[in-house]
Amino acid sequence: MEIKGTNTTLRCAEPMKTNQRIVVFPLPFQGHINPMLQLANILHTQGFKITIIHTEYNSPIPSNYPHFIFKSIKDSFSEIADELSICTYPTYFVEYLNKSCVDPFKECLARLLTESDTDLVACVITDAGFYFTQSVLDDLKIPRMVLNTSSLGSILAYDALPFYSKKDCFNLTKEDSNFEAQVPAYPLLKYKDMVKITTDPQSMGDYVSNLHNTMKASSGIIWNTFKELEQLEQETISQHLPVPHFTLGPFNKYFPASSSSLIQQDRTIMSWLDTKPPKSTIYVSFGSVAHISEAEFKQVANVLANNGLPFLWVVRPGMVHGTKWIESLPENFLEGLGERGRVVKWSPQQEVLAHPATGCFWTHNGWNSTLESVCEGVPMICSPKYVDQPINARYVTDVWKIGVMLENGFEWNEMEMAIKRVMMDKEGDEMRERISCLKNKLNISLDEGGSSKESLNDLVHYISSL
Repeated sequence: MEIKGTNTTLRCAEPMKTNQRIVVFPLPFQGHINPMLQLANILHTQGFKITIIHTEYNSPIPSNYPHFIFKSIKDSFSEIADELSICTYPTYFVEYLNKSCVDPFKECLARLLTESDTDLVACVITDAGFYFTQSVLDDLKIPRMVLNTSSLGSILAYDALPFYSKKDCFNLTKEDSNFEAQVPAYPLLKYKDMVKITTDPQSMGDYVSNLHNTMKASSGIIWNTFKELEQLEQETISQHLPVPHFTLGPFNKYFPASSSSLIQQDRTIMSWLDTKPPKSTIYVSFGSVAHISEAEFKQVANVLANNGLPFLWVVRPGMVHGTKWIESLPENFLEGLGERGRVVKWSPQQEVLAHPATGCFWTHNGWNSTLESVCEGVPMICSPKYVDQPINARYVTDVWKIGVMLENGFEWNEMEMAIKRVMMDKEGDEMRERISCLKNKLNISLDEGGSSKESLNDLVHYISSL
């Protein structure tokens, strides 16, 4: 079934007939908006009518989704948005939104429910990070379902790690002797990963507690993952959070390409990639929120310039602390590249990863990016920054063994060695075999009778029965 106006075609059956409406409420960040809108499109093809409640900050473009109704609410986030590039604990912004959006969300939902032409609201699906909505919807007696845009593994890690409210709370610096040691509560991680996950254990502890309690109180949890990737984690989390779980991802594979990017994509790079040999090109992108220092930026530039391989580097405006875009590049950097390298502000990532020329993805390991790399069978170099990214990276390197971790940040020799391991050594070929196997399992999960397809069917019937 084709969705008009989105340049996408879903891998879904014909929709069931229903007069039910689903209201969705995403957190206003690219990595959260994308999967929520993808999920909304999936459910729309199953016959549900969709209303999007969204903040003014990072507002989606309604004309891209003529089949949805959009309701904007004030969030006051623009007052602190400039701090995004300098704040060291991202949960601060989630806490802010959970306070500033309470009354606007209540008022918007109340108006929606009293409109004479409003269809029966089957449920409201909110981002898990909007934990304040649980009490609001309980009061209104409307079922709240949760979309968790992180991996199952990261939520299990959050629950196990020793944040401020738990015994043996961590408080480390790089000089501590056990900085490289494993965390007993979650041995996949090292204490240095903990320092990346949060610089404020109290804030993170509050966030995790609110997240866990309101997910447990919800009517069900939707995950952008697939059973074969995180089967053990799914079995464990079902015991921790005894509510219905639905693993119908990866959402992006229901579509040939994403249509929900908030940043203008440079599509000229696709014809440039066409000129490169198969699996020859390094794709570098650190996502829509993460920042790096000017010194780190220059180190990455020098390594890319010196290794001789083709590369495509996404440098988001403002990504480098204290700069507007690429003014900190080494002198004559672009002139010296010729046709070997390209630096762009943003890219159509799913298409880049699917291109035959792409041989490696150097990533921050946000969950969307990690999943997209698995979807296209592209091994990774991992440079996680914070929150769930270090956890995702450990799964990539130590559990699924489909990538290499940069253990010491942007250290020159380690970056060069990582590129060699993935792009030139036998180890890289072995990673490609393993990630190709995961890609095949993923594709099977989306076919009729597959785990993700069955989970979607279960979700549709569950929502219809609420």
